Amino acid sequence: MSGGTGVTCEFLKEKLTTAIEATSVDIQDMSDGCGAKFEAVIVSPQFEGKKLLARHRLVNDTLVDEMKIIHAFTMKTYTPDQWAKMNSNQ
Repeated sequence: MSGGTGVTCEFLKEKLTTAIEATSVDIQDMSDGCGAKFEAVIVSPQFEGKKLLARHRLVNDTLVDEMKIIHAFTMKTYTPDQWAKMNSNQ
C-alpha cells in the first residue's frame, strides 16, 4: 500500500496474483491516484466451477483489509478458458 494515499494498483495486482493464483490482473485506478476507486479484470483458475457471486466473494475475502480503505472496487472475473475464448474472438 502507499503511504497515506491509499492502495496502489501494483499492490492489489501482486496480492491477487499470489493469493488466488491469478494468471492475469488488470487494475485501473479510476480515482486520479488517491487509491479509492478501482476497476479490475481478474483471471484465475480458482474461479473454475464458481458462480459470479462466489468469484466476487473470493476476491473480496482476499482484499478484506484493502476493502476497508477502498471506496469502490468494480471487478470482472474470468476463468482462463473464458478469457482465452473472449480474446480469440477479437
